[in-house]
Amino acid sequence: SRKRVKEKARLRLREFDVGDKFTRLPLPRASVLLPLVVREGKLHLLLTVRSMQLRRSPGEVCFPGGKSEAIDKDEIDTALREAKEEVGLQPEKVEVICRLVPGIDKMNHLVTPVVGFIEDTFQATPNPDEVSDVFIVPLEYFVKPLNYKALPYKTSSGYSSWMHCFTYDDQERKMSFKIWGLTAHFAVFLALVIFGERPTFEVDYDLDNLISSSENNFMNLYASLYERKKSNL
Repeated sequence: SRKRVKEKARLRLREFDVGDKFTRLPLPRASVLLPLVVREGKLHLLLTVRSMQLRRSPGEVCFPGGKSEAIDKDEIDTALREAKEEVGLQPEKVEVICRLVPGIDKMNHLVTPVVGFIEDTFQATPNPDEVSDVFIVPLEYFVKPLNYKALPYKTSSGYSSWMHCFTYDDQERKMSFKIWGLTAHFAVFLALVIFGERPTFEVDYDLDNLISSSENNFMNLYASLYERKKSNL
């Protein structure tokens, strides 16, 4: 049942809640909302396509979100405010569960993923200046994809890793979406946390110690950035 699916997810997510553990890091801040919705007894993730008018990453798939502003009291506020601006999701319609280990984007923002449940009746009203489309993907796709490739990448600080790249075919809408980069990274981690099973592809985590290995990975990435900052002074 829907209630059971949500309760199981809630329990898993709370174990991984980082709270404000990484908030003090001296990086500019941003947040994204990872909106979970239960459809036909299964968890799905809501994603958006960035407007072609945007200067940065036009047409790319991402979660609702953006940079922190002075009015936000924390990362959760930022994620909710941005989701309202971008897809018309009212903050009181989101059951916020937790904050997960952050990531660092191309602009070196500390990006905090905020996970919350939304109603399955939610109808998005995309703000055309920012969002050109909204779609949902079964969360399970991010551990058992039909169309996946790993792309090697190196950050400007010399940190090298693999980037997940998923192609998702939305049968109903006869459309295909490419999900990669930090968005895919967050989606995969969320799926690993909730399902606790091994994905059909390689990941950078020790799956038996997901909490510590995800935090260590992040701190290594952060350290590589920080070292580079110091050496550039």
